[in-house]
Amino acid sequence: MYVRTRAFHPMTVFTAFVFAAYGAVLLWGGIQLLHVGGSPYYLVAGLVTLLSALLLLLRSRMGVYLFSFLLIGTAAWAVWEVHLDWWQLLTRLDLWFALGLWLLLPWSRRGLTPGRFTNTARGTGGGFLFLALLVVAAVGAAGALYPEPDLDGSLPMATVAGPQGDRAMRPDADWTDYGGSPFGQRYSPLTQINADNVQHLDVAWKIQTGDTPGPDDPTETTAENTPLKIGDTVYLCTPHSRVIAVDAATGARRWEFDPQLQSPVGFKHWEHMTCRGVSYHDDAKYASAQVPAPATTAPASASSTWVPTATASAICPRRLFLPTADARLIALDADTGKPCPDFGNQGTVDLRANIGPFTPGGYYSTSPPAVTRDLVIIGGHVTDNESTNEPSGVIRAYDVHDGHLVWNWDPGKPDDTAPIAAGGIYTRNSPNVWSLFSVDESLGMVYLPMGNQTPDQFAGTRTPTSEKFGAGVVALDIATGKLRWNYQFTHHDLWDMDVGGQPTLIDLKTADGMKPALVASTKQGSVYVLDRRDGTPIVPIHEVPRPQGAVAGDHTSPTQPLSELNFAPPDVRESDMWGTTPLDQLWCRVRFRSLRYDGMFTPPSEQGSLAFPGNFGVFDWGGVSVDPTRQLMLINPSYMAFQSRLIPQDKLAQTEVAESKSETQGIKQVKGIPYAIELQPFLSPLGIPCQAPPWGYVAGVDLGTGRMMWRHKNGTIVDSAPLPIPMPLGVPSMGGMLTTAGGVTFLSGTLDNYIRGYDVRTGHKLWEARLPAGGQATPMSYADASGRQYVLVVAGGHGSLGTKQGDWVIAYALPR
Repeated sequence: MYVRTRAFHPMTVFTAFVFAAYGAVLLWGGIQLLHVGGSPYYLVAGLVTLLSALLLLLRSRMGVYLFSFLLIGTAAWAVWEVHLDWWQLLTRLDLWFALGLWLLLPWSRRGLTPGRFTNTARGTGGGFLFLALLVVAAVGAAGALYPEPDLDGSLPMATVAGPQGDRAMRPDADWTDYGGSPFGQRYSPLTQINADNVQHLDVAWKIQTGDTPGPDDPTETTAENTPLKIGDTVYLCTPHSRVIAVDAATGARRWEFDPQLQSPVGFKHWEHMTCRGVSYHDDAKYASAQVPAPATTAPASASSTWVPTATASAICPRRLFLPTADARLIALDADTGKPCPDFGNQGTVDLRANIGPFTPGGYYSTSPPAVTRDLVIIGGHVTDNESTNEPSGVIRAYDVHDGHLVWNWDPGKPDDTAPIAAGGIYTRNSPNVWSLFSVDESLGMVYLPMGNQTPDQFAGTRTPTSEKFGAGVVALDIATGKLRWNYQFTHHDLWDMDVGGQPTLIDLKTADGMKPALVASTKQGSVYVLDRRDGTPIVPIHEVPRPQGAVAGDHTSPTQPLSELNFAPPDVRESDMWGTTPLDQLWCRVRFRSLRYDGMFTPPSEQGSLAFPGNFGVFDWGGVSVDPTRQLMLINPSYMAFQSRLIPQDKLAQTEVAESKSETQGIKQVKGIPYAIELQPFLSPLGIPCQAPPWGYVAGVDLGTGRMMWRHKNGTIVDSAPLPIPMPLGVPSMGGMLTTAGGVTFLSGTLDNYIRGYDVRTGHKLWEARLPAGGQATPMSYADASGRQYVLVVAGGHGSLGTKQGDWVIAYALPR
């Protein structure tokens, strides 16, 4: 037998132990993965790596050769699984390539059995290892040269339709409503900024509000505000419900109103603190515009004493409506910022009236109310997954001048719209509207994007009326609050598929002529296009069979409605698992195989279920943006998986319960149902998404044909990765898009701190600017008295998303 007499270098021993540790982890994880029905690759790779380590310890160059064969086999396996998807190849091969490079270093192989050329690397397998590394590098290079293609195309830019019905309600230079107008189109008809000059945008002015998250604030303190611009003034609100008025041309502060929020327990234990905006009413606007007044004869079931008052008020003829985080509705003089004494009680209506008890912070309106000729109409956020005895989701309409209650639509008693008696309580725990209304005053309807009866992941206790109205759109008569029609987008919702986006109203050209349409984006990815007169589909909707098998005490709907205009992702597979290295990718694979997953709408389970899309949705409160004259839709879909688990209450004591950090994450001990609910994003132990990128896009849709004409990955991980490397993976966004008649659309809501401008026609990025904090808000655009156009964004960050927080408001414009 050959006796080895050469000294064994310590680095070779170290290398062997590193390989052994890596192989042991792969082997253990591979066994777990095989046990749950996953790929055998990791088990085989772990065994081969361990054997290579053993051979190195035995001073055999066969350890190098064996590892080299493993590298080549791993490259072939990676291409077989994901083809030439570079980002997926990278995480399958990066650590293997690094280990191979280490082993290629001469001192890592000293002391191995000498070959024919005793003192060369070739004699210890270095040449073959170098060849194997070339194979891995070649595979990686091929993936980099042939990345996953974007969808390249172009949108038609010809004028198709004339001005929409809401244009008469505001000057082109203004931004009078959260969505630009009561139609919620997020569209500016201004053209000074266009695709040819947008790259010259620069900061025109910027301010800091002084409202920053404090140590006693909830984790989910968010700056989701889209300001208004009326005349020469911009109006904005902050997370603590402060309103600030500034000069539209300079940002100079004019006045500020602080409602002095109150809470019996402070704010730290609230779920979140948000103010998306304020609303505006101008008596003179209605006096000059041809807007029909609502019927003055109230139905028998409603109040018989209310007569609409469209005449100008001597007090506060121009007023703002502020929903506060402590459940008040305050009317402010738009010129001075002082409360309007003729509204409610010295300017305030108490929204806690007739609601019943609730946890502090558990009920208030995070979104601005709808304002019509004579009414201010408001809903409210209700805390998810806390109990089955939460406040009502009632919608209330108050007289826009004196603040008295005109009607109320309680989803628990949908036919009884007469103002509730002084001592009455609205139906507890009925479906609510936490997002934004849209209004068509010419049709006399207000459109509600409906949430659900809480809790979200268990619906065994829901009532028939909540089953009817949850997770859809409801149209109410403005004058009376009576139901005109409703359409449900998710039946028996077990996935928190609230309709988060404001319905967008557009007069749409169809084969049957122009139709008044409503476009509703949803978390599950369908975009529903309905005739807003009666709720009938314009784009076909099909009932599609979905997975069955809910937990004891609950059930699932056999089918779910799917629009032919949809952006739902394909079902995720084990091979779609991701991570920074093969190790956390292996963890994700084991976790994926351990969860129940039968595709979209997999019911929550005690085992744990994968929800994809997750409850942040493909589309959330950012909604969609449209160019109404060209009949185009601009969208920013996101794709992030969540995992949910139902824990029987009798087993909860055996489960380690961590404090829930937000309304949608952690374990919630829900009172009134037999389960606790656990929700988490589907992340690796390193905090990296388990599903492969891209996670976010921008896309353009021709509404005339219903076709997506372009789609591009959007955003980088520069602000969310451990190392600030701007890798363009395409990241999720929280917030909507702004589209302008100049052919540019803007987005600031991505998880990296940028605002970007894109060519509407092609989707190509034309401009970007670094933000000092996260821009999880929807931008807006306006012009000052000189005609100079601005793009304005609030950059304050988002606590639960982990983006940098701040208090910035920034306006961009072309150089003078």
